[in-house]
Amino acid sequence: MPTLRRKPRSAALILADERARLRQHSITQLDECFGEFIPAKRLDHNQQGLFSRRRLFSKSNTFWAFFSQVLDADGGCQEVVRKIQAFAADRSLTLPSASTSAYCQARQKLDITDLQGILSHTSQQLDSRSQQVQHPIGRRVVVVDGSGLSMPDTVLNQQRWPQLASQKPGCGFPQARLSACFDLQTGALLSHSIGNKKTNELPLFRHQWGTFREGDVFLGDKAYCSYYDLWQLQQRGVDSVITLARRKPVDAAKATQVLGPDDVLIQWPKPKWNKVLSYSKEAWRSLPDQLALRQIKVTIEVPGYRVKSFYLITTLLDATAYSAKALADLYLQRWDVELFFRDIKTTMGMDVLRCKTPDMVTKEILMYLIAYNAIRLLMNNAGKSANLARRQISFKASVQALRQWEPALSRQDVGGRERRRLMAALYEAIARNLLIERPGRQEPRCVKRRPKPYGLLTTHRHEMTVVPHRYRYRAKAA
Repeated sequence: MPTLRRKPRSAALILADERARLRQHSITQLDECFGEFIPAKRLDHNQQGLFSRRRLFSKSNTFWAFFSQVLDADGGCQEVVRKIQAFAADRSLTLPSASTSAYCQARQKLDITDLQGILSHTSQQLDSRSQQVQHPIGRRVVVVDGSGLSMPDTVLNQQRWPQLASQKPGCGFPQARLSACFDLQTGALLSHSIGNKKTNELPLFRHQWGTFREGDVFLGDKAYCSYYDLWQLQQRGVDSVITLARRKPVDAAKATQVLGPDDVLIQWPKPKWNKVLSYSKEAWRSLPDQLALRQIKVTIEVPGYRVKSFYLITTLLDATAYSAKALADLYLQRWDVELFFRDIKTTMGMDVLRCKTPDMVTKEILMYLIAYNAIRLLMNNAGKSANLARRQISFKASVQALRQWEPALSRQDVGGRERRRLMAALYEAIARNLLIERPGRQEPRCVKRRPKPYGLLTTHRHEMTVVPHRYRYRAKAA
């Protein structure tokens, strides 16, 4: 006998309705671009504690709002709030407050461990794609370098990342040092380590040894020319290609074997123990007495370079498998790591951070690195669809394209088929803006536009007084 009881809904239908409801309350659809790249389980609501209540600034919304913020040209919290107000107006919802307080409180609830897990996941995803492409010398090349970051001058930031001793209190900014490992082929950031101005790049680099796997090639400049590090990486099955520093080149007459013009095998003696070494005496005792290396003199024939020649030191001793020219060409590609840092710091704006506490500064850095890897994913997908190499695609053009595509992807009426069409158009737009190879081009690092004639801050701001003539300032009389 039929009844009026409603048929129970399946778990699949309930889940589909929940996803549709969440999509209606999602402030951005960037997850459509990076849904498989960003692990959704890291953004799920906690059952208890932080983000347990359904609200506008849920864990997912806060993450993607933060993600969108580091991508925006303005980069301020107010920009995010305005975007949320536009989202509410588009869906005929109550317009939220213009205050940034709720958003800033939600950002503080984001767990650093979750952000680190998301960054690690993005690195693994890009690394899996790197294995599908051909590497310069048939092996994965990991290029390493360091850079500096500045942040707001607050007491807490100064305690974690003190400013330079040469600067007067109140006249400088906290300085952090960032060391990072990149995949040379894809440009993906594989790992990073953060220190202060007192931390050398080598100790930060040693925290990232776990990034390497057996068979990798480490590529670095003269800052990484260290007997200890060459030996430790070699014990892990990792070869190195670095610039000679702090030691004189070995003459061909003293070499153990001559492999070719300006290409010799040498024996490096273990350095003498010194307290200034960045490793312990026990570690020094464990080093071998000599290290077999290969020394290659590289002559620069292209005009415009600062040096005419330099020396490479490498543990790749087989001249047949790895010719001197191939290794010289590989080292010239090391400059790409400078461009990777320029992409993050200048193009994306991480050069000067905004957060005022060490925990939030750490989260801000992590969000920049996550967004950087996400852009690299777009470039990888666009290059794959157009059969282009990574070096042919512009990072800045990719960021600009994503900024302009985001409103179209976030429209309420965009369905699955339309969203796929928009993503295909996004890939096509990214692939069309190609970088032109211009070898030998000279661009001196000089500034043409003159700065405004403001004075320099020489003491605390509240101790300065204005002289009403040509914007000059002086310290108040005691």
